[in-house]
Amino acid sequence: MKFAQIINSLLETDTYKFSMGQVIFHRYSGYMTTWTWRCRNTDVFFTSEMVEEIKEQIKAYCDLKFTDEELDYLNGIRWIKGSYVEYLRRWTPRFKDFEIGTDDPCGLSIETKGTWLSTSMYEIPVLAIVNEVYFRIHYDYDELIKEFREKNDEKVQWLIDGKYEIGNFSEFGLRRRLSAEAQEYAVKNLCDNNKNYKNSHCVGTSNVYLAKKYNVTPVGTMAHEWIMCVGQGTHRHNPAYSNYYALKAWISEYETDNGTALTDAITTDCFLRDFDRTYATVFSGVRHDSGDPVCWGEKMIDHYKSLGFSEEVIKMKTLLFSDSLDFERADKLYKHFKDRIKVAFGIGTYIANDTNVPALNIVMKTTKCNGNDVAKIADVDGKGMCKNPDYVHYLKRTIKYRLEKTRD
Repeated sequence: MKFAQIINSLLETDTYKFSMGQVIFHRYSGYMTTWTWRCRNTDVFFTSEMVEEIKEQIKAYCDLKFTDEELDYLNGIRWIKGSYVEYLRRWTPRFKDFEIGTDDPCGLSIETKGTWLSTSMYEIPVLAIVNEVYFRIHYDYDELIKEFREKNDEKVQWLIDGKYEIGNFSEFGLRRRLSAEAQEYAVKNLCDNNKNYKNSHCVGTSNVYLAKKYNVTPVGTMAHEWIMCVGQGTHRHNPAYSNYYALKAWISEYETDNGTALTDAITTDCFLRDFDRTYATVFSGVRHDSGDPVCWGEKMIDHYKSLGFSEEVIKMKTLLFSDSLDFERADKLYKHFKDRIKVAFGIGTYIANDTNVPALNIVMKTTKCNGNDVAKIADVDGKGMCKNPDYVHYLKRTIKYRLEKTRD
């Protein structure tokens, strides 16, 4: 390898990979998925040197196993069960699940195929590896990390000075971070200074490895893959009801623990058809990841009201915003909603990859489950990824039909 190993622990992934992984293990262990990596930047090219380094880094990642200390940490998280921890004791990534090539216009193609239990765990480390390799080779990394630290120090000072009022926020930047070094610097810097902030508090990070290392909260519940695979992975039922099946399975596993529902896997409007009084009561809040955040927040408050929730009950619910945030956007959203409902933020690239060069816009998404096409239909165009346009059209038609029905 040209660089030191980038991923050094299997805890170095987002928290929701474990919360989803536990339910997959208990209920969907036979599901098979295909994941496809894509670079959305049209002006980015991965050289052969980058591709070879990415391969070597992924090979190194595939040699990792959970340590007893790491498993003890997971076992200490309230909602994680011993049966899942014992499965993880035996689990290790497999390099033969990866297909890495150069046949994409950007110079890099990555696909993984295997059990949902395994392939789900590959997404975040792969994105972190690709990012770090690209920035270390394409730019003067020493200059980038210097810029990054200066910008992060400035952010901390803004919170100390009270320039922004954002309440509770978490660092969500692992998938698009500049480097492991950069993310660790940011998490430590932000959390160490909590006592000095005015009207803001960094509650933790999505990176479980850093949460353990710095004794902060690992944050995360579910991702789009959960609704896509549970709701569309067998094609046995109408995919416009994906949220119903996904939420039902989640509650069966966790009851009232670990409950923030993601709304935009097949549009928020369709989600609200299934987010009835029972689910709205059990889930502590909802997460925004696409579309106008103010309109979305108002829609959610109106929905809670339509279910008969009092203002006092609504104030106990949480709107978690996680789409392309910076402190300025978070400040505006916090001030708009804070007196009516709890507000929280998951802030990613702005914290973990803010330099004088643009961040990569790379994703890795589920494209098949059990051999069936799956797709995400967000509240704005451009966030989905499916290899079969006909299936996307079909899914959109089922959603449209359901929304136009007066009754379910």
